[in-house]
Amino acid sequence: MSSVLISGASIAGPALAFWLRRHGVDVTVVEKSHTLRGGGYPIDIRGTALDVVERMGLLPRLREAHVDTRRITFLNADGSQAASIRPESLIGGDGSDLEVRRGDLAEILYGTVRDDVEFLFDNTIVSMSEHSGGVDVTFRSGLERTYDHVIGADGLHSAVRALTFGPEEQFHRYLGYCFAGFTLPNHLGLQQEALLWNEPGRAAALYAVGSTENVHGFLSFTREEAPFGAFRDPQAQRDLVASVFADDGWELPHLVKAMQASDDLFFDTVSQIRMPRWSSGRVALVGDAAYAPSFLTGQGSSLALVGAYVLAGNMSDFGAYERTIRPFVEANQNLVDVGDAELFPGTAESLAARNANLRSRETMPAPASRPEHSAMTLPDFELLSP
Repeated sequence: MSSVLISGASIAGPALAFWLRRHGVDVTVVEKSHTLRGGGYPIDIRGTALDVVERMGLLPRLREAHVDTRRITFLNADGSQAASIRPESLIGGDGSDLEVRRGDLAEILYGTVRDDVEFLFDNTIVSMSEHSGGVDVTFRSGLERTYDHVIGADGLHSAVRALTFGPEEQFHRYLGYCFAGFTLPNHLGLQQEALLWNEPGRAAALYAVGSTENVHGFLSFTREEAPFGAFRDPQAQRDLVASVFADDGWELPHLVKAMQASDDLFFDTVSQIRMPRWSSGRVALVGDAAYAPSFLTGQGSSLALVGAYVLAGNMSDFGAYERTIRPFVEANQNLVDVGDAELFPGTAESLAARNANLRSRETMPAPASRPEHSAMTLPDFELLSP
């Protein structure tokens, strides 16, 4: 039986582990965190990715976990309402798309494989050495093992990618925005809705999943250059975000204070990973590690799910994996460009135009789904019985 080490236990990693087990592969997953990251902001599963989760037998459970946001209200700088619309009017679709909390999806995927897959939590890969018999791996814990293949499913700032292909900066396509996500008490009593506040170049959101005691807070802002020095410095992240929103009104003082005290702050840039190839020898990348599209496309988790399925079926031919999925990946990455974010206008003129456009959608039928979301038909692979 062949052996595969997967780095990363968020979305792409466990999904890949599921399909590799169906191909009869012995799988180990290593995760730097001491446990799964629960909760988190809602993510979308749509188009071709719906076919993947249906083949996994997870569609009913994911429909149960569907967030079902009813309303998105856009606010002016003083907190007054600029527009209020149904989510479908913004993102389109026929009602089949799923929106679930990232942590809920991770928990469901983990639950499908935890009894058949070895998980090494609170650990990470520190070195790899490839040879004709496999890949020798040394972990942070001092553990040393050899695997037939190693797969990086470890996100935008992938350690496997850095070890194999070099520094992130050469593949990092910064789209001009930074963001911080965190949870805070639901002091406004929001239910199944989102509030989005804007000033030119700055945005804040409160996102209520159901009628829970906590909401997801979100702060985003434009910045000319990516703050690479802050990626591994939580205090620098907090200081940067606080300085950007220091003089703003509405709920911003409350949000900034909650951000500074948060124990689940997630800070990053709005960026893509663009690479000419996603494999080298016995090592390959999947999901955000290979082709992060940015959350502006709403396709990160969907690409991860589709990529995991295709990679698992092509472990003996990484070239076939890349040829099969690259057109789908690039079509979805091309949905956005630098500074191209309708939800986060950078100037007063573009903000006014955005609000006028949103008000026109309040009474219009929902637009159709983007064809890029379903631009790939899944190949069929011979699998072991579940």
